[in-house]
Amino acid sequence: MNLIFFLLIFCAYCASVWQQWHWTASDSTQASPMHLLTDQLLHGANDAVTLAFGLVGVLALFMGLMKIMEEGGLLQSLANLLYPLLKWLFPEIPANHPAFGAMVMNLSANLIGMGNAATPFGLKAMQELDKLNPHPGIATNAMVLFLAINTSCITLLPTKIIALRAAAGSADPAGIITTTLFATICATVVAIFAAKFLQRILKTPPSTIVPEVTQNHTATSQYPVWVSFIALSFLVLLIPLTLAFGKSFSPWIMPTLIVGVLVFGMVKKIDIYATFIEGAKSGFEIALKVLPFLVAMLAAISMFRASGLLDALTSAIAPFTSLIGIPAEAVPMVIMRPLSGSGSFGVMTDVINNPLIGPDSYTGYLVSTMMGSTETTFYVLAVYFGAVQIRRIRHALAAGLIAEMAGMIASVVAVKLLIFS
Repeated sequence: MNLIFFLLIFCAYCASVWQQWHWTASDSTQASPMHLLTDQLLHGANDAVTLAFGLVGVLALFMGLMKIMEEGGLLQSLANLLYPLLKWLFPEIPANHPAFGAMVMNLSANLIGMGNAATPFGLKAMQELDKLNPHPGIATNAMVLFLAINTSCITLLPTKIIALRAAAGSADPAGIITTTLFATICATVVAIFAAKFLQRILKTPPSTIVPEVTQNHTATSQYPVWVSFIALSFLVLLIPLTLAFGKSFSPWIMPTLIVGVLVFGMVKKIDIYATFIEGAKSGFEIALKVLPFLVAMLAAISMFRASGLLDALTSAIAPFTSLIGIPAEAVPMVIMRPLSGSGSFGVMTDVINNPLIGPDSYTGYLVSTMMGSTETTFYVLAVYFGAVQIRRIRHALAAGLIAEMAGMIASVVAVKLLIFS
């Protein structure tokens, strides 16, 4: 991240200096390139603060709910159900560790399109993984793999994108569910293999090895394999159910989850109010930890965009991307998606609302699928690593960008095969 941070700012500065030397004001109100660069730098820093404090409410809500689930043993039960799969993916994490429960909740929230809920669960998982870290400040293999999966997590119901397509006048707003599902499955598989392959090459620091039981948790027996198989089968069954009924049940997900957790706490005779308050406090602490990392990354990305380098890069690669099915109008999405969630959302909005393109065209379907196929790599790294003060990210960025690329290519294949075949 050190080199990426430097290059984004340095290249943006050099490009703006060159533009300033060749700049001639057409009127008195036109801002100079360096003035624009300064404005966007400050705007990016302010956006980071707004975003971090905007996370406080959501973090507090879901960290409070997760504390209730943790006290009642629900997180541990969910982890035990999916233990065979998680143990295969994360062999360095000891059995019965609380990180498994938080990861299950994070991946489940991503699965059904609840990005706001996924982030607090993911931050909790990172905190638990950091307790196993023998090298504070350096990402472990488990952390990198977890973030790679988050970058590309399988999504059954991209609700925000469906809503935006409906607002743009799409005849079939939910038509991207199948293409997004295909693209995210491909991206997730590639993310896992990329992280596993790269960790074999980058063997320092050594893999985390800890005892099977630590003082922070006690060992419990795992569920029989057939029970885990049923749980995994249920997750697979969610795919056709989501395709058939996702649009109908999506408004029920959030309220039902909250009520269900509170009822669970009452059944377990937990003081749900006091427990919720205790968990919610950590939401504020996490937001403050994340803030400096977000300021650094969003300021650098804002400078990069303001310098014109993003537009230049788009123009340079558009002739090549068209050969693999990515038209020039979709190229900004390819570049912006790893850098900025709001930026890529803006690109998608511009494309599907363009009367010459529209949401139901090939390009409209493509940018919508690309938006839902992966997460914003730089945002994920800044927030999740920032929460546990990781500064040396090892192969996390490479794994995330490989997953992003796989998601983009899979989006092209999905739209051509499933929509325009």
